[in-house]
Amino acid sequence: MEKISTDAFPLTMHSSEKQETICIFGTGDFGRSLGLKMLQCGYSIVFGSRTPRMSSLLPNGAEVMSYSDAAQKSDIIIIAVHREHYDFLTELTEVLNGKILVDVSNNLKINQYPESNAEYLAQLVPGTHVVKAFNTISAWALQSGALDASRQVFICGNDSKAKQRVMDVVRSLGLTPLDKGSLVAANEIENYPLQLFPMWKFPFYLSAVLCVFFFFYCVIREVIYPYVHEKRDRTFRLPISIPNRVFPIAALTLLALVYLPGVIAAILQLYRGTKYRRFPDWLDHWMLCRKQLGLIALGFAFLHVLYTLVIPIRYYVRWTWNNRTVTQAITKKEDPFSTTTSWLRDSYVALGMLGFFLFVLLGITSLPSVSNTVNWREFRFVQTPSWPRDELPHMKGS
Repeated sequence: MEKISTDAFPLTMHSSEKQETICIFGTGDFGRSLGLKMLQCGYSIVFGSRTPRMSSLLPNGAEVMSYSDAAQKSDIIIIAVHREHYDFLTELTEVLNGKILVDVSNNLKINQYPESNAEYLAQLVPGTHVVKAFNTISAWALQSGALDASRQVFICGNDSKAKQRVMDVVRSLGLTPLDKGSLVAANEIENYPLQLFPMWKFPFYLSAVLCVFFFFYCVIREVIYPYVHEKRDRTFRLPISIPNRVFPIAALTLLALVYLPGVIAAILQLYRGTKYRRFPDWLDHWMLCRKQLGLIALGFAFLHVLYTLVIPIRYYVRWTWNNRTVTQAITKKEDPFSTTTSWLRDSYVALGMLGFFLFVLLGITSLPSVSNTVNWREFRFVQTPSWPRDELPHMKGS
């Protein structure tokens, strides 16, 4: 058999591109980490620094020189310095003319400046092609390789060819580029790392309000009322019994709130006679938070299961069982077995386990890693509360 030489085939799609040189302005943590990652992927790296001789801790194999000399080595220059230090770039206008500047900076506050850092950079050096990228990737993730939670790289820029070259670099690093459009989107991209669960605030607040309301209702009904009218101390119900009542109520309420906006939207469309008019802002925001509401409801369901499992080891329950057993032994009486009661309680437990299984199934299919592997019909088959007729198996015969 003829031996096929592997030299005739490129190892990767971008093997020729990996030989190019990339310049990085800045020798901080992120600049060094990104440079090391690029070196490992086959790029030649040149660092630009104000004090090249004093720069240390740079990855082996990388060069370091002045900004002007480093800029002449590559067409792609990564600006890994803070916005406050961009002024030195005005002195390099001629050297940077026509080159691709990749802005990786972030701010300390959301909308800290009137314009984004990338737009400011484009105004500062007008003869360049500015591309926003890499600002959602941390230096720690680049060093440790733990990129599962931050593999996407948002990219935007006004020049399509410049964006394409940066996207090729991103892919060669094992990351996934996501084109967000023109440089106008840079402000939104720069706000991403500063946002703390933006779509979770309303579900969290709503869940907290529901829990507090139902908790105090149960406290008044099961603790305060018996103490006032019967002088019975039932404060021992506060740690387990009352929370175990609150969790399922909150879970079912939130689950209902997941499907309720869809019903309201359908009624609104029927009333308007069209589906092309925009929903009210409150309804639109509510529908966008449905996944978060469902996952929080699933969390409450899990807590209900855990609290239920500890019931047999509670002191109050064990004392009740022991006291009842001793009482029956002394009085020589026993409760007759009730088939009806057994059926009711076993059915209650069985339906609860089945409902919890379906609840978990809904939660799992809502995860992006799972929902991306199923088509739309399969997703609707799981998520829809009642199966449509075309999903039911066809009956054969009479």
